[in-house]
Amino acid sequence: MLNLDRVLATVVEADASDLILKTGSQPAMKQTGRVLFLSEDAVTADDMRSTLERITYPEALSRFKESGEADFAYQSADWGRFRVNAFRQCGEVSVVMRQIKDVVPSFSELHLPERQFTQFANLERGLVFVTGITGSGKSTSLAAIVDAVNNTRNKHVLTLEDPIEYRFSDNLSIIHQREVGVDTGSWVSGLRNAMREAPDVIMIGEIRDTATMEAAIAAAETGHLVLTTLHTVNAIQTVERIMTFFPPHQHDLVRLQLSTVLEGVASQRLIPCVQTGRMVPAVEVLMATPRIREILRQGQAQDLSAALEAGDEYYGTQTFNMSLKALYEGGLVTLDDACAASDRADDLKLAIRGVVRGSDHRMIASGMSRSPR
Repeated sequence: MLNLDRVLATVVEADASDLILKTGSQPAMKQTGRVLFLSEDAVTADDMRSTLERITYPEALSRFKESGEADFAYQSADWGRFRVNAFRQCGEVSVVMRQIKDVVPSFSELHLPERQFTQFANLERGLVFVTGITGSGKSTSLAAIVDAVNNTRNKHVLTLEDPIEYRFSDNLSIIHQREVGVDTGSWVSGLRNAMREAPDVIMIGEIRDTATMEAAIAAAETGHLVLTTLHTVNAIQTVERIMTFFPPHQHDLVRLQLSTVLEGVASQRLIPCVQTGRMVPAVEVLMATPRIREILRQGQAQDLSAALEAGDEYYGTQTFNMSLKALYEGGLVTLDDACAASDRADDLKLAIRGVVRGSDHRMIASGMSRSPR
């Protein structure tokens, strides 16, 4: 019989990110990107039924029975808060429980670029995306921005989440947290009603459809700061992904809107840290420089990479390779792990060796002087 408390204790004490429960298999946890099976008996169908009844609430259980999947949060009295995804596979129930820390980590604790993320938190208006694959820390980074607003600014913050993950306590700001399916019927209805609730900052847990993307852009256009996430792997793909939400005949208008309201994109990938044994993010950062706004307006996404490289010192833009190089030279990650996380591993190796290649005319390595013109 599955002892959920004992299994959760193992996950929390190991500082693992996820607990994975699959009918017919031993419980497993995910730690620094690796799946490790626990010394427990295989989970039975009865175990899964009783576990689901214990950790869920009626609305989420109803959604699960109707659709075969549901997202919700579970609060354990002893082991903290978890984001839960329950789903069916091969006719059986599986559950993944992600551990959520009680306190929102700061930018420095998360090893995020402090200058750029502080700029995001200080914006009066505009649209900011935090992107990455599932499990890359998007939700935590987004929560860190909201927490920075809460601790430094007198604002009204409204969040739309599915489910609510981190719970905020009002500090300088007042924060309303609404859960889709519990406090509001849908992302779109929550966003539309938000316009009547006088928010300064709107945090959308994830944009999944065209209507939500349209509402997010409209909210940014009307003077709100909108913070949200997308499942994309880098800044360039983020811009391209935004366009795919809309039919081709709207692309010119959307490009114009983005060139006006988009303030930043932070795309992140987690890499094992050799110093702590945990994961550390490599972060590609797009800031809305004049050149990048021009690229967005003209639809020249292929030019974004060069613009990110060119704007680092003044504007704070950076490519993944620039972030990976800094992590490696800071002794935080191995060369193999840095190269595995890079889209251009050969260029990364050259940059670490101090060699400038291609159209990158920045001085990548210290001590190198620019050739006279």
